[in-house]
Amino acid sequence: MTRRSANTVLYTVIGTASSRAARVLWMLEELGLPYDHVPAPPQSEGVTAFNPAGKVPVLIAEGTPITDSTAIIQYLADKHGQLTHPAGTLARARQDSLTQFLLDEFDANLWTAARHSFVLPEELRHSAIKNTLRWEFERSQKTLMHRMGDGPFVMGDQMTVPDIILTHCGNWALEAKFPIVEHRLTEYLAAMRARPAYRRAMAR
Repeated sequence: MTRRSANTVLYTVIGTASSRAARVLWMLEELGLPYDHVPAPPQSEGVTAFNPAGKVPVLIAEGTPITDSTAIIQYLADKHGQLTHPAGTLARARQDSLTQFLLDEFDANLWTAARHSFVLPEELRHSAIKNTLRWEFERSQKTLMHRMGDGPFVMGDQMTVPDIILTHCGNWALEAKFPIVEHRLTEYLAAMRARPAYRRAMAR
C-alpha cells in the first residue's frame, strides 16, 4: 500500500498495523508525508533482510534502515520539525522524560505480559506475573495524570511524540485486558482515536 505526493521524501514502513509499526504509520499520516507500507510480520524474510533481530517496525529512509518505533517517530518529528519540541530546550527535556516514562511503565509492562502470554515458549511462561503487571499499570496511570498538562495532549496544547506512544499503549492495554482506571485517560484515548490521521493509519 502506498501513499505518495510529488517532490517529497518517500519512506518505506515495514511491519503490520497491528504491531508497533502503527506508531510510525500514524506519525507519517500526521505529518502528511508520502510512504510505502510493507505489512510484513515479525521474523519474516521481508523483515530480517533489514533487521536481523526480525523485529518490526523498520523504516527505510534514504536507503538506510532505522529500527525501534520510538527512535523512528522521534527521527521523523525532528527531521520535519513537527510533533516535537526542539532539542536542547527544557520543553524537549520534559517531552523526552514523558516518552521514557511511557516506555518504562506502560510499554514494558504490556510487552512483558505479551511475552508471558504467547511470545515465549510455553514452558517459560508465568501467567501469574500478569497480575503484578496489571497492578503496576494501574498505578502508573495515576502517576501519568499528575504529569500530564492541562490541555488535550500529554504535554498540554501541542501534540508530541509521547501522544502517539500513549495512545498505542492504551489500545494495546484494552486488547490485553489491562484496565484503564483513569476517566481522563479514557476520554483522552477516545479523542486521539478520533483523529483523521489515526484512522487512516489504522485502516492499513
